[in-house]
Amino acid sequence: MNTSSTVPGPKPVSIQAIFNPKELWEMPRRTAVMAVALGASVVFIALLSLVLSGRPAELVLDHPSKHFIYPFTIQNFMHLIFFVGLGELYVRWRIGCREENFLREKLLPEDDHTVLESPDLGPIRRRVAGQFDHDHGFLPSLIDMAILQFQSSNSVEQASGVMNTHLELMTNRVDMRYGLVRFIAWVVPTLGFIGTVYGLGASLAAAGDPNKALDLHEVAKTLGVGFDCTMVALVESAVMVFILHLVQEKEESAVNRSGDYTLRNLINRLYTGS
Repeated sequence: MNTSSTVPGPKPVSIQAIFNPKELWEMPRRTAVMAVALGASVVFIALLSLVLSGRPAELVLDHPSKHFIYPFTIQNFMHLIFFVGLGELYVRWRIGCREENFLREKLLPEDDHTVLESPDLGPIRRRVAGQFDHDHGFLPSLIDMAILQFQSSNSVEQASGVMNTHLELMTNRVDMRYGLVRFIAWVVPTLGFIGTVYGLGASLAAAGDPNKALDLHEVAKTLGVGFDCTMVALVESAVMVFILHLVQEKEESAVNRSGDYTLRNLINRLYTGS
């Protein structure tokens, strides 16, 4: 008798599943958001190329460019990186909003009289089960960890210690998640300075060419394009750092509020019965 069975392979992921608008809003995946951000940057550059002309086009896009094949200019590359950073910040903002929503679900008793004993904790733990993983679900994770420790040790002190340790780990994890955005906020002005140095080098090379007559107008124009790179980069970097501050503050606030909520409504209500 043949007992072998066919193990079904993984189902192919459709484009609709990857770019599901509901998922992009409720629980966005970084890869999908990065793809959308890159597409948005291309549309942004194309629209500006159609709308702007003259000095604004030179300032923002280096269009028309005398040193690069348009649209492959340093300014446009900075725009691409800038939109990638905005996409990453969008992911972090939506996750911060999701974490704050857990605080409104009343996962724990919030009145002034309820005391929790070990038999009361099973239903609470079952309620938060499946609502967290290694990276998401600050409040459900804290509740589950504290209850598990209390049920195994029957010690409020140990439950509180485990909760505090887990809270510190979550705080460090949140801070590490902003490494890419911090790098982008650094690399954008760096690209601007590279554009400025390139402009200076091109101007000096043109001025020192013995085979060509010195054209001060062209030299000044090349220098202007180089300094334009730095100005655009500094503006984009300032915008990104400002948004980074707001989004990180929101996510860190969700961590702190989750710890405070667990302390007030779980740890302080635990009763050992002895």
